[in-house]
Amino acid sequence: MNKVYSGMDTLPIGRADDSITEGCIVLEGGGWKGLYTLGVLDYLMLQNINFRSTVGISAGALSGLGYVTGQIGWAVRVDLGFRHDRNYCGIGAVRRDHGVTGFTYLYRDILKTLPFDKRKFKETEKEFAVGVTNMLTGQIEYLEKGKSNMSAAVRASATVPYVSRPVVIKGVPYLDGGCAEKIPYSWAESRGEKKVVVVKTREWAYRRSEKKSLMDSVLYHKYPRFVEAMARSKNEFNRMTERLEELHRNGEVFVIAPSKPVEVTRFEGDLEKLGALYWLGYRDMEGQIKDLMKYLSKE
Repeated sequence: MNKVYSGMDTLPIGRADDSITEGCIVLEGGGWKGLYTLGVLDYLMLQNINFRSTVGISAGALSGLGYVTGQIGWAVRVDLGFRHDRNYCGIGAVRRDHGVTGFTYLYRDILKTLPFDKRKFKETEKEFAVGVTNMLTGQIEYLEKGKSNMSAAVRASATVPYVSRPVVIKGVPYLDGGCAEKIPYSWAESRGEKKVVVVKTREWAYRRSEKKSLMDSVLYHKYPRFVEAMARSKNEFNRMTERLEELHRNGEVFVIAPSKPVEVTRFEGDLEKLGALYWLGYRDMEGQIKDLMKYLSKE
């Protein structure tokens, strides 16, 4: 039997209503740090705050699926219920999908146990986009619901470099959107969104090392622009974090970030730590809900 989180019975479950909140929610990636995002999103759905537009990268792309369909508690049950299923995250995933996440197992098997509302996803007026990195150009591309195969798009966005085979879409190899852009704020900005909520998965003080990795040049020597993008992304993350701090202080953007340092690693296996991170996101959002409502109501 697979190990599961001890607090599974305490996780919320239900459906958000069909109301739509004008604005865009932006979801950072971060591997299993995405449990923080799931806590934030579940709390928002319980308050029936359902943004018209959602954009995510990497783990943020996966996190956004259940939010778009209004399925409270769905995504966290997938992650905490199947983290130690080797077909979802382990040797079975490597054999089937040549990567650390078993997307084939997720789509074909897990969704039989925890159904994803495909009809709602297709029919809802909510918009959904995921960021992917084009390995040929090194540029971020945003694939949108209604215009792209979203199963392939989410898979590409969350396909971790170094340990996973690229996802090929229409002859183009793609990898984790975070290789080019770690916080997908540019999508919301390019659309002129007036209300933007950004969910970070690292505390405000966190900054990335800007040192170049020799591994990038060795593993991806056939894709020089991709290597350049990976090198730039660290510095750009730091600049974006500083910019978002200023925008948040000025009331132009609302940012929710972990209220204490995140100790969960990208490939974290401690289910109690993952569960605690989920609840941190939930309670951080609960503690800032009045500030969020004030931001959303401001002309």
